[in-house]
Amino acid sequence: MYLHLGEKTVIRTENIVGIFDLDNSTISRHTRDFLAKAEKRGEVVNVSYELPKSFIIFEEDDIRKVFISQISAQTLYRRIISSA
Repeated sequence: MYLHLGEKTVIRTENIVGIFDLDNSTISRHTRDFLAKAEKRGEVVNVSYELPKSFIIFEEDDIRKVFISQISAQTLYRRIISSA
């Protein structure tokens, strides 16, 4: 199954490690450090130029990507549940 993250970005749901709300999760210093390190390694992909609401950690064949999306974590989760 696939999940549309915004714009023209679609990923396989079985490779999703987690979907996180950007406002709530970035309160933690650990999450901010994780995102900063991922950005330095070139793993962050911004799928929209609108206000970001969520980030999705995706791993496939030892490749990790962190997608930043304008779609809320709750909406992305509902899309996965409704298509199952």
